[in-house]
Amino acid sequence: MRKFLISLLVIAVVLWLPYFIKTYGLKTISEADLPDVGGWAQLDQGNLYYRWYEPEIPNNEIVVLVHGFSTPHFVWNPLMSFLMDSGYKVLAYDHFGRGLSEKPEILYDQNLFVDSLKGLLDHQMVSQPFHIVGYSMGGPVVAHYSSKYPESVKSMSLIAPAGFMIEDPTANMWTIKPLIGEWFWNLFGSLVVFQDNKLDGSPARKDPLALSKSDFVEKARSQMQFKGFIESLLSTVRHFNLFNAEEVFLEVGQLNIPTLTIWGTEDGVVPFAGSESLMKSIPHSQLIIIEGGKHDITYSEPTKVGSAIRDFLNQQLKTEA
Repeated sequence: MRKFLISLLVIAVVLWLPYFIKTYGLKTISEADLPDVGGWAQLDQGNLYYRWYEPEIPNNEIVVLVHGFSTPHFVWNPLMSFLMDSGYKVLAYDHFGRGLSEKPEILYDQNLFVDSLKGLLDHQMVSQPFHIVGYSMGGPVVAHYSSKYPESVKSMSLIAPAGFMIEDPTANMWTIKPLIGEWFWNLFGSLVVFQDNKLDGSPARKDPLALSKSDFVEKARSQMQFKGFIESLLSTVRHFNLFNAEEVFLEVGQLNIPTLTIWGTEDGVVPFAGSESLMKSIPHSQLIIIEGGKHDITYSEPTKVGSAIRDFLNQQLKTEA
C-alpha cells in the first residue's frame, strides 16, 4: 500500500508540476498593458476594452464588431478601411477573458456575452439603432443580443457563425472535465486554440490587406501571458453552447432584420454545411460564398469580406432613403 501511495504521489507531481510552472509566471492584466488608443469600460463584471474607429467623413451610422472565441479585436483591422472609408463609425471590443479586457473568475455563458455587450453600449451612450457584425462565436452572440434587443439592431452581418452542429463534440471530452481541463488547457491550450494558424508550411496570404500568419500568431499568443485567459476559454466551452444555436437563429429569423452571411467553403472550424441550416433559419439572409475560404476569412481575405459587408450596409442605407 505504501509503495502504491508513493507511486500515486510521484505521478501527481510529474503531472501537475508542469502546470504550476506554466501558470506561476502569468500576470494580471492592468491599465498599464493598454495601448494609447481605446480604453476600459467599467462594467459590473469588470473592465472591458473597447476602441472607436472614426471616419473622416461620417455618415452618422454605427457598426459594432463582435469577435469570436479566442481572437480579440485585432482580427478586424484588415477590413476596417472598407467601413471607415464609407463613413461608418466603428466600435470594436474584446470579450471578457480575451485580448485587453479583464479576465475575471466568472461564468462565461450566453448571458455574460450579451450583458457585457449591452453594458458597453450603455457605457458609451449608444442610443441609436446600429449595424452589428459577428464572427464565428460572435455569430450566436449577435443572434442572442438581437433576439433580446431587436429594436436596437438595424442589420446583422454573420461571418462563419458558430452554432450549426447537431451534436456538441465537446460533450464527452475528457479535456474539459474539472481539474483535468485546467491542466490540459494550460499546458496545451496554445496548440488547441491556434491550430488553424500554424506557420510551418503555410502559404503566404493572397490578399495584400491580409494579416500575415506570423503577425496573427504573435498577436493571438500574446494573450497567453495573462492570468485567466485560458480559464475564460475553458469556461466558455463548458457553459456557452457554441455548437447548436439554431433555436436563437430561428428567433431572429422571424424578426426580419436585414442579414448578410459570409462563409468559406473550406472552413474547418465551422463547416460550410451549416450555411444550409442558417438559410433555413434566416431565409431572407443574403449569402456570400467564398470559394476555398477557411475559418480565418475575416483577416486572411479582408478584401472580399470587407467589401461584401460595406456593399450590404450601403444597400441598407439606399433602401432606407
